[in-house]
Amino acid sequence: MNNNLRILCYVVLFSAGCAVRNGSNAGPEDYTAFVNPFVGTKNMGHTYPGATLPFGMVQVSPQTGIQPFYTSDGTYNKKTYQYCSGYQYCDSTIYGFVHTVFSGTGHSDLGDILIMPVMKNGSGEEPEKLLPAVFSHENEQAEPGYYRVFLEPDGITAECTATERTGFHCFTFQDSGSARINLDLTYNIYNFPGKNVWTFIRVENDSLITGYRQTTGWARTRYVYFAIEFSKRIASYGHHKLNPLPYNGFYRKFNESQDFPEMAGKEILAYFDFKVRQGEKIQVKCALSPTSTAGALKNLRKEVPAWDFESVRNAAKDRWNSELSKIAVKTVQQDEKETFYTALYHTMLSPVLYEDVDGLYRGLDQNNHRSEGFTNYTVFSLWDTYRALHPLFTIVHPQRNRDMVQSMLAHYKQSVHGMLPIWSHYANENWCMIGYHAVSVIADAAVKDMGGIDVQAALEACVSTSTKPYFDGLDSYMKYGYVPDDKSGSSVSKTLEYAYNDWCIAQIARKAGNKDVFSRYMERSQSYTAVFDSAAGFMRPRLSNGRWRRPFDPMDTHGQGFIEGNAWNYGLYVPHNIPHMITMMGGKERFSRRLDSLFSMHIDEQYIEKNEDITRDGIIGTYVHGNEPGHHIPYLYLWSDKPWKTGERVRMIMDRMYSNTPDGLCGNDDAGQMSAWYVFSALGFYPVCPGSDRYALGSPMVTNAEIFLSNGNKFTVKAVNQSKQAVYVRRVVLNSRPLDRDYITHSDIMQGGELRFYLSAEPAE
Repeated sequence: MNNNLRILCYVVLFSAGCAVRNGSNAGPEDYTAFVNPFVGTKNMGHTYPGATLPFGMVQVSPQTGIQPFYTSDGTYNKKTYQYCSGYQYCDSTIYGFVHTVFSGTGHSDLGDILIMPVMKNGSGEEPEKLLPAVFSHENEQAEPGYYRVFLEPDGITAECTATERTGFHCFTFQDSGSARINLDLTYNIYNFPGKNVWTFIRVENDSLITGYRQTTGWARTRYVYFAIEFSKRIASYGHHKLNPLPYNGFYRKFNESQDFPEMAGKEILAYFDFKVRQGEKIQVKCALSPTSTAGALKNLRKEVPAWDFESVRNAAKDRWNSELSKIAVKTVQQDEKETFYTALYHTMLSPVLYEDVDGLYRGLDQNNHRSEGFTNYTVFSLWDTYRALHPLFTIVHPQRNRDMVQSMLAHYKQSVHGMLPIWSHYANENWCMIGYHAVSVIADAAVKDMGGIDVQAALEACVSTSTKPYFDGLDSYMKYGYVPDDKSGSSVSKTLEYAYNDWCIAQIARKAGNKDVFSRYMERSQSYTAVFDSAAGFMRPRLSNGRWRRPFDPMDTHGQGFIEGNAWNYGLYVPHNIPHMITMMGGKERFSRRLDSLFSMHIDEQYIEKNEDITRDGIIGTYVHGNEPGHHIPYLYLWSDKPWKTGERVRMIMDRMYSNTPDGLCGNDDAGQMSAWYVFSALGFYPVCPGSDRYALGSPMVTNAEIFLSNGNKFTVKAVNQSKQAVYVRRVVLNSRPLDRDYITHSDIMQGGELRFYLSAEPAE
C-alpha cells in the first residue's frame, strides 16, 4: 500500500469511528481546534508551541532566546531558567528550530539539531555571530502537529510538522536569490558551555546528509543520530568551527571549510546553499535515531517516503484527534473547553517514544537493544508524574502505560546499580529529585490489573531499588527508620516519600503473594511517624541522635528538611494512611481548621523569593499549586469534618491557576503532571494515592464527559446544575444508585456506566 493510500484509509477509518462515537453521520469533531499550544509558554510554564505527535520522539519547535548560562562575573544567570523549552512568549526573535524539547520541566537538556533558513544577503552573512530572525505573534500559528511563523527581515515563511521520529519543514522564500539553510550543532537549550562532546556531519549526496551529536550535561553521555534530506539539490555547502565568546551567548567563527563532505568537531555550524526563485519552497526532512545514522535513515524512509508536507500535516492532525477524542467533554464556557483539551494535549507530550522503527534503542548501558513485546519510552520525570499523569494513563492509555512500565523494567536490567529509573532520559539517569517513584507507577498498574507485567520480576526490581544504601539517604533510612537531617538533606521530604514508596512495594508484594515482603514494607511505610513532632504539630527534621533540629520554621522552604515545599504543605504528605495522619494532627475538626489556615494564611515575600519558578500567581495562602507535593491537599478535606470544602478548593484552583492563554499555567507543567491534575479534577475525581484503586471525588468543571475506554466501554460523568457558583456537591449517583462513599474505584470506571454529580451554590454542611 502506498503512503497516500495508507493515509487516506486511516482518515476514513478515523472518521467512521468518530461518527459512531458522536452518534451521528456529521463527521468527527475537530478536537485540535480546542487546543492552544501557546498555553504555558509565557513565564514559567516551560511548554513549547512546536510540532510533535502524541508521545512522539521528535519535537520541532522554535527557539526564541539565547541566554548565557553564566553572567559576566561567572555566576549562574537566573534568566536562563526561563528557557527550559527554549521558547518564551514575550520574545520577538527566533534563532532556529530544534528537534528535541522537554515539555514543562523544571530543568533542561536537549535542543538538538537546530535548523534555520536565511537569505545570504541578510542574516546569513554576519561574520561574528548568529543573528536571529524577527517575528510577531500576528504572523505565528500553532496547533497540534503543526507550527508556522513568518521570519523577518529575510521574508521566509517557516512551517513544520512531524511524524513520530521525523521533523518535516517547509520554507517558502518571499524573494529570489541565494538562500542558506544553517545546521547548527553548537546550540543547546540553556546555552551551557562545554556541552558538546563531539559532532559529525557527512554529506551523502547532493540532497542527503547524516551525522550525530554527542553531548554531556544533565545526561552524562547522550547520542542523537540524524538523517536530513532536502527537496532541492544543494548548490554548495560548508561549515565553520566555532569558538564561544565568553558570557554573551554567541560564537566567533574560524576555520571555514567548503565542499568537503565530512565535518567533525566540538562546535560545528554547517550551511547548505540554494538558488531560489520568488515564492519557491524548500522542504527539509530531519529524522532522529537513538542508535545510528542507519537507524535515522530507516526512520526517514519509513515515516516520510514522499515530499508531501500537507499529507503529513493532516496525518498529524488526525493522530491528535484520535487521542484527544478519547475524552469528549462539554462545558459551560468555551474557554473552559479549550483549557481542558490543552491540558489533555499537554499530558501526551511525555514520556516519549525512544526506539527506531525496527525496535532498536540505546539502553542505559549504552548498548543497542531491541524491544521485545513492548515499545520503549524515555523521559521519566517520576517525582512529578507518578502523582496523576501515570494514573491518567491507566485509564486513557493503558497499553502505553504498560509499555512505559516495561521500559522502566528494562532500565533496571541495564542498570549497574540494579535500580529502576529516578529521573531518566535518552539512555541516561540524571538522579534528579527524591524517592524511587517508579515503584508507584508499577504498583498503580498492578493493583488496577493493567496486565502484561511480570509481577514477580517487578517486585524484585522494586525491592532492589529500595535497598541501595548509597542512594540518597537510604542507608540512614534503613538504619534509623527515618532520614536524619544531619545525614542527608531534604530529610523530611525523603522520609515521607520513601514511606509512601514502601507502601507501594507492599501492594506489589500482596499482588505477588509474597507475605514476607508485604509485612516488611508495610512496617517501613510507617516511617512518617518518626518525623512528626506532636508538640509542634508538624513534620520536621530530626537528627540521628533522635533530637529535633533547631531552629525550626514551618514556613521556610530552605534548610528545614523539605524540598520544593515546607512543613505546612509538604508535611501533609502521607497519602497511604491519611486517617492516621489526621489522628496524629489532632483529629478531623482540628485538621479541617489546619487546611483552612493553609489556604488563607499570608506567606511572606522572603519565602517566595527563594523559589525561582514560583510567583504569587501560583499560591493560595501557603498552598503552592506550582509544586507537586501539594496536589492532593485540596482533596484532604474529604477525610475531615468538612468534606464539602474539597469542591470549593478544587474549583477555585481550576479557576485561578489554569486558563487558555499563554500564561495559563501557574508553574512548570512538569512533564504533564500539572495538566493531568486539571484533567482529573475537571472530570470530578483524583488519584490521591496512586497504588490504590480508589479515586477521591471532587467537583467537576465539565457539564458532561464521555471517556471512551480501550476495552470498548464508556464511562460518563454528568454534572447537574453546573455553573461557576455551583461548586458544592449535594449528592453523587453511580449507575442510578446513590453513592454512599466519597470515592469511586478503577473497576467502576473500566466497567463503564454513569457518574452523576448534583451541584449547588450552597454547601451541604
